[in-house]
Amino acid sequence: MTGIGGGVELGAQAARSRALAVLRVRSRALAVALLPAAVAVILLAGGSTGHLVGGGWDAARWAVSVLALLVLAATAAVALVVARARPAVTPTVAVAEESAPDLYRMVRDLADRLDVPAPSAIALTPDCDSWLEDRTHPAHGPPPARDHDDLSDPVGPARRRSAAAPVLVIGSPFLWWMRVGELRAVLAPVVAGTGPAAHPDIAAARRFIRGLDAAVAATSTDGRGPLARAARGGIGGVSRLLLRGCRVHAAEMERGVAAAAAERAQAVDYGLRIVAQEQVGLAYAGWDRLLTRVALPAWRMGRWPSRLDVGVVAALTELSRRDRLAEGFASRLGERPACDLLEEPGLMDEAVSLLAARLFHGGPAETGPDWAPVGWEEYPEEVVDRAWRTDAARLHRVLDTLGVRRAAEGAAPGTDGPTLSRVLDHLTTTPAEARVPARDPAADADTGATSGTAHHATPGTGTATPDDQATSDPQAATASDPQAATAPGPQAATAPDPQPLTTPDDQPAAAPAAPGSADHSDDGNGTEDDDDDLAGTTPRGAALAAGLSAQLAREEARTQALASGTAPPPPGTTTGPAATGTALWDDRALPLLPLQPPRTGREILTAHITAMVCCAAMDTAGATPGLDWLDGPTLLVDGARRADLALHVRSLVETGDPAPLRAWLSDLGVRPEKPVRLV
Repeated sequence: MTGIGGGVELGAQAARSRALAVLRVRSRALAVALLPAAVAVILLAGGSTGHLVGGGWDAARWAVSVLALLVLAATAAVALVVARARPAVTPTVAVAEESAPDLYRMVRDLADRLDVPAPSAIALTPDCDSWLEDRTHPAHGPPPARDHDDLSDPVGPARRRSAAAPVLVIGSPFLWWMRVGELRAVLAPVVAGTGPAAHPDIAAARRFIRGLDAAVAATSTDGRGPLARAARGGIGGVSRLLLRGCRVHAAEMERGVAAAAAERAQAVDYGLRIVAQEQVGLAYAGWDRLLTRVALPAWRMGRWPSRLDVGVVAALTELSRRDRLAEGFASRLGERPACDLLEEPGLMDEAVSLLAARLFHGGPAETGPDWAPVGWEEYPEEVVDRAWRTDAARLHRVLDTLGVRRAAEGAAPGTDGPTLSRVLDHLTTTPAEARVPARDPAADADTGATSGTAHHATPGTGTATPDDQATSDPQAATASDPQAATAPGPQAATAPDPQPLTTPDDQPAAAPAAPGSADHSDDGNGTEDDDDDLAGTTPRGAALAAGLSAQLAREEARTQALASGTAPPPPGTTTGPAATGTALWDDRALPLLPLQPPRTGREILTAHITAMVCCAAMDTAGATPGLDWLDGPTLLVDGARRADLALHVRSLVETGDPAPLRAWLSDLGVRPEKPVRLV
């Protein structure tokens, strides 16, 4: 193996010099800690030899000796915490050598060509990245399989603690999308990093930095008493001080290691690596699109796709079909894929898919009635259809709480079920009704004084409309227009229903007020960001969005309460990373990497209206649910995807004009007055 101190690899020399700088920081800290003890030894030796005698020297000896003992005790405590703290470990899925002999053989051959030590093990991660991870810490012994997902240690704990080579972590999308040669070219710089990692100085510097980082994390939890909190604060402060002293040197050391690995890997598949880097960016784009557009709706429905990596290949193949810039990528599919290096790629894909659901959504570790795998062929019925009908049912429950009639007066019999017309009629805005204005902080102070000036508020809006004022006196309205008492108008669809359908979680007594209306009471479910997001919409749409957001919040809170109630922690136990025992990573902080921020009120309202339209199209026009690999759930009409629905729904939400959406429904033959089937 080529020595790191050679004159050719300048990056390795720079990394070693920076590693020595990190170790000097440790040595200086130890010297400072031993300084009081050294002074105490000198004073004691001077007193025993008769050179430093007298009352002043005796007092100095006692004071310095006590100080030295305290400093030594504190130093021992810091050293013990740094040595025993559990460094962070990435959640991965193990790849045992017997389950992927070809993959291990390829990695070892690559290490031989690079003249570096081979990685000690291989693991997969649901991410588009690859790296080396040191897991030689004694605390990284194999945990019980029932409590953890990380099984990346195929060897025993005794052999593992003596192994110096790190673990090679490979992004699972690379295995399914890349060809064998491309994967070898991409992994060459990563595997080349085992050479610098084997150097004693660099390894010692890395262990010291990881120990400090783990000590900071371990001392960040609250103690059980004032003394414990003070001890944790002191140890954490010293660890942070040392980390700040090593920060620049550690960054330069890792930069030098990367430069040395890249320089060493230039001799292996350099031309192919340039082409493979294009596949890395493409795989990342497809993986992100698949998780956010396809997997996330399934996770929200309690289903986790069991073949995410296969879905990446389908998504990128679809992208190559649509995008002319990616035409050449599909021709690669005739070559041998890297997943053929696994003996059972289906089982590995399923394990990685479950881990991805845990990391990005926070799902359970095991399957169950409310958390079951779903195949891609079952996705349209199990996920898309159920998601649309669930959203449509929630939409009508919120309309019930707002007092919206299920059918207008004088409507035909049998049309009092959940219909699309009910939603369209409620969201239709007359020219006299104003849109929700943008939030004005200066006017918020005056809302309390004006909240009682409205004569009659439209249900769920809190604002009076000219139609409300015109019909506030029924006798006057009847005298001026004899047909006003019987003709169904815009208010007929929003009049309170004598028997609204509600659920125990609904709050029919107090409908949520629209942002920007006369009633600005805070029910704890809205924020100023939601108000700004709904600015420019109609008052009825804003009220409906607020009700849907509140209903979703209650459902999520109930789900979390049920999930936490299945396995409550014993009384007096500590929560957080310190309570995980032998855990390699804290699975109580899931999701570790949430995909998207919480949806805004406008997005929630648009999604529910779209779901209701799709349900009406499926039940009255013969449409079917479908799956688009790049856009997620989609509506299929005569086998063709209809992607123009979102524009018409957005027009209804923002302007209250249902004409474009009604024209779209008429073209497809959808009958909005017919009841739809809900969950």
